Order: sequence, then structure tokens, then C-alpha cells
Amino acid sequence: MKIRTLTAALGCLTVVTLVGCDPAAPAAKSSDTPPPATTAADPSPSVESDKPVERRTVANFVGMGLQSAQDKAQADGFYLLTSHDSTGRNRMQALDRNWKVCSQNHAVGKTIPTETELDFGAVKLEETCPAKDQQEPKVEGGKMPNLAGKSVKAARGALDASTSITVKDAGEERMVLMESNWQVCTQSPSPGAALNGQPVELAAVKFDESCP
Repeated sequence: MKIRTLTAALGCLTVVTLVGCDPAAPAAKSSDTPPPATTAADPSPSVESDKPVERRTVANFVGMGLQSAQDKAQADGFYLLTSHDSTGRNRMQALDRNWKVCSQNHAVGKTIPTETELDFGAVKLEETCPAKDQQEPKVEGGKMPNLAGKSVKAARGALDASTSITVKDAGEERMVLMESNWQVCTQSPSPGAALNGQPVELAAVKFDESCP
């Protein structure tokens, strides 16, 4: 089989090819009809996972140290964990080992999905658990709630963030710094008054003290 160089004729390019290309052959005509448009394949429909939801039985965490309760819950497969102050003072559980569990939001022995949140009500180790979790105050119907006996921090959290609030020591001339450690003695406006953006005044003492 001979190899030779052919010169393009009638549309043929100069190429080195095998014998058999005929330069006298008419050039191929381009089709007037455009090739059919191609479309991207439809994405495959999402396939929902058929993995069954894992469920576990809720243990009894009441009486445990908060850190130990959280470790136990994680060992049982629960990882959505939170906690709150059972006294209603809205204190943060900064060091879990210093707190103990008083309540839990899911009953002992109940079987629930492991993605369910477990919420522990807690108090400090030296404190006594209340008979039931104390509720933080909240505004209902646009009326001033009764804040007496509530922590200044919880009282502040119940009111609109734009509210102007003045807090003073009801007994001495001390500065009210750690508001979760102070309880409200008196308030203005009084409980039940309509809230229309007016300033709020609170007088408070520390929780281990009596209101004057």
C-alpha cells in the first residue's frame, strides 16, 4: 500500500493519507438542516433515604450532675442537648459540673427519635430543686407582667428590647451588676398596666436578702 501526499481539491485539505482519497470527487455539501438540538438529561429524581429513624429509650437524668447527664445522653445516642435554670432566674449554665438536673422534658422510659432535643432543668449543686420549674415572666396581651420575686435578668428579658429600664438597689446604694442574682421588689408600671413604650423602673435586692 503506497502513501502519498494529496493536495486539497474542492474542499479537501492537504493531508498525508492512504491511497483512496479522490481529489476529483465533489465536496460534501453541508446540510441545510441543523442537527437536532440536544437537551441535558433530566436530573435524576432525588431518592429519599430509606434509612429508618433511630429511636432510643429516655433514661432518668433527674438527680444527676448536669455534665454527667449530658454525657449519659450522648452515650445513649442523643446529641441535641440544652438546659435551663429551673428557678426561672435565667442564669446561664456556664460550668455544667456546678449544676444538677431537676427536670427533663421527656418522660423516663419513653422511646423517641435520637434527633429529638433533650432539655434539662437545673439548679446549682448547693440549691434545692423547686417542686416544678419556675416560669420566666412574659408579656401577655400588651400588659405589664408581675415581676415581683423574679430576677432582674428575667424581667428585662420579658420586656421588649427597646424598653428603657432603670434598676436600683431597693435597700442600699449598690450597683446592680449581676442581674440574675437580684430579685425584683417593686416595679413601675404596676402589673396589668398597658405597655405603650413607657420607661420601666425596678427596685431590687439580692436573692439572699428580703425586700424592704
